[in-house]
Amino acid sequence: METIKKGSRGDAVKTLQNCLGLKADGIFGKCTEDAVKSFQEANKLVPDGIVGTKTWEKLLANANPQKTAQTSRKIKEVILHCSATPEGKDYSVSTIRQWHLQRGFSDIGYHYVISNDSKGTINVGRSETIAGAHCTGHNSYSIGICYVGGLEKDGKTAKDTRTEVQKQSLYQLVDDIITKYGLSINDVHCHNEYANKACPCFKIEDFRKEFLEWKQSR
Repeated sequence: METIKKGSRGDAVKTLQNCLGLKADGIFGKCTEDAVKSFQEANKLVPDGIVGTKTWEKLLANANPQKTAQTSRKIKEVILHCSATPEGKDYSVSTIRQWHLQRGFSDIGYHYVISNDSKGTINVGRSETIAGAHCTGHNSYSIGICYVGGLEKDGKTAKDTRTEVQKQSLYQLVDDIITKYGLSINDVHCHNEYANKACPCFKIEDFRKEFLEWKQSR
């Protein structure tokens, strides 16, 4: 396969996006680059966002028959979460994965994690083709998205700590996912609708309003 990177277009990019469980539009943009870097980090490759021979080998090796068969998983909703970590601090996908493994999970429970960094980086967690472990009773047919944050600096008090770049990344990611699966904004929910928790520390009505305003402004 050819080497591709941000700015590339075409069938090779579509193949890459399918391997990563992204919307296959054939355009290597920021979301695709962030997903590549996350995949590279998880697979102990240089996280440069460039898809060369070594990255292709890992990607295609992961696209085995078992996983391919699971791509028929029917997605009915997107569920939003926070990592329940202090405001102003960032935690990597690798760290969150370790937390979940220590709790007995087979992998990180979320499909995507939005970093608390200067870019609001979108990181791939668990493959979309595999049911997550983020919302009891809804995992088999949902996509779980988590932003890093959700607590005040005291590490105890619930708070919507999303930065502006995290919000922008979340809107874009949600838009990509609901478009990919033929869903609407009404199919997007917060964890606190299904569990006695503050997570993700905002109301779904507020998020839907924010999202629609973002869509209209584009």
